[in-house]
Amino acid sequence: MKEKRAAKTISLLLFCLLSLNPLRVHAQERFDPDIDAKIFKEATTNSQIMRTLHYLADVYGPRLTGSPNLKAADDWAIMEMKKWSLSNAHLEPWDFGHPGWINERAYGHIIAPVEDSLTFKVLAWTPSTNGVVTAQVYQMILPAKPTQEELGTYFDHIKDKIKGKIIFAGKPIVRPVNLTPPTTRFNDEELRPNFDPNAKPAPEASPVPTPTPKAGQLDARTANASIDKFLRDNDALVRVNDAGRPYGQIRAFDNETFDLAKAVPTIVLRNEDYGRISRLLADGLAVSLEIFIRNRVFPEGITAFNAIAEIPGTDKRDEVIILGAHMDSWHSATGATDNAIGCAMMMEALRILKAIGVHPRRTIRVALWSGEEEGLLGSQAYVKEHYGSFENPKPDYFKLDGYFNIDTGTGRARAMWVFGPPEAAIPLREAVGPFAYLGMAGANNFRGREPGSSDNTSFSQAGLPGIRLVQDPIDYGYTWHTNLDTYERVIEEDAKKSAIVIAATVYRLAMRDDSLPRFKREEMPPLPTPSP
Repeated sequence: MKEKRAAKTISLLLFCLLSLNPLRVHAQERFDPDIDAKIFKEATTNSQIMRTLHYLADVYGPRLTGSPNLKAADDWAIMEMKKWSLSNAHLEPWDFGHPGWINERAYGHIIAPVEDSLTFKVLAWTPSTNGVVTAQVYQMILPAKPTQEELGTYFDHIKDKIKGKIIFAGKPIVRPVNLTPPTTRFNDEELRPNFDPNAKPAPEASPVPTPTPKAGQLDARTANASIDKFLRDNDALVRVNDAGRPYGQIRAFDNETFDLAKAVPTIVLRNEDYGRISRLLADGLAVSLEIFIRNRVFPEGITAFNAIAEIPGTDKRDEVIILGAHMDSWHSATGATDNAIGCAMMMEALRILKAIGVHPRRTIRVALWSGEEEGLLGSQAYVKEHYGSFENPKPDYFKLDGYFNIDTGTGRARAMWVFGPPEAAIPLREAVGPFAYLGMAGANNFRGREPGSSDNTSFSQAGLPGIRLVQDPIDYGYTWHTNLDTYERVIEEDAKKSAIVIAATVYRLAMRDDSLPRFKREEMPPLPTPSP
């Protein structure tokens, strides 16, 4: 009887202590399987991923930085996250420095010696045609890897043939049939050894060896600018570039100066059309095309925005974990796999946590970047404004406990790379461990501070714990930046699984007593040497 009374007294005491100290409850929730069950149920019975994708891609795509489409997508995301009762939902401006641009309409046809339609995309930040233009094609056969003198000599030789013509800029690119198509799913047996507790850290990136250029050889960007100037100065009507990709894929990027006055109207023609016309010209036939392009510029696009919302933390609310993906896209399609689905997954992860009523110790924030496609500009601006760098830290520099980034299409999340010492991978490996049944292989660390592949490198460049989610490739090589990047290429079940893993992993990190380990001052890798 005394033992029973003692047990009741102890139970009552524990209850009172836990009631008075909710942080102890949080600690108990840390790896509570009920949390995982709640996340799974919310993610599978009330998913908003495909609805979010529909709006970002179908309604507001494409979302070129500085364009009204991107601003509308940002505004919609903020409105939606407010509906989900997320806190502090707002747009943070940053200086893009260039006007916005969209292509409103474009079409083209071969009208001689045959009649057929053409498939192309317009190069961003290039001008419109002067109405419908009809002209013969002239094909430039440019010298390979030229010096300025060699290019100038060639220009002098052909300049009388340029005025009033549609100019094909170079020979057609030959793309042989690929008899070994890329994999769509990572093999578990091959993937897991790279992310298990015995995995070696990722090797530091080494510069890709390049052949020594000949004396005076122009780099590709300078040569391209010289071609644009030559065509403009000699009254070419339209420049046509070869997409150079198989199966009708087109990647159309931008006039890198962002100055419409420095280019002629420019299109990227699918490789199959470019090759066909080149062969007709090689037969000695005169080829005439009809092309119409109408573009529009938006001066207000000089200011771009990142979309932000969060779930505030409790006792560690000044410490932050960020989930991120880039909202902007190229304009060849609607930007579904790159990267509307990434935004949808990160928004969904935060929505799930809010819907099931968790109270994380640390603040969990979502950030939807712009300017990623032009060089990680939005995330770079955010890091600079809020955190600074290892070499010049701001007060909040040590309050960022991790930045999670997803940006490789529709494939399910399979592993994580974290910038930091080997110990930084351990909490992540433990956090994703329960999700091996969803295909998660583990986590590993890397040391490189090179900016590049996606927005996580804006954080790792600053010495912060940027975390990149590894995804099954699916057919990302076909959709990435191409005219095939649409809603139809997204696998709903993969996206749901990724959101489950992200929500649960982020929650676990938000509840930890300690932050993710970082490099000690004497261990921090140096910044890479800038390219000459």
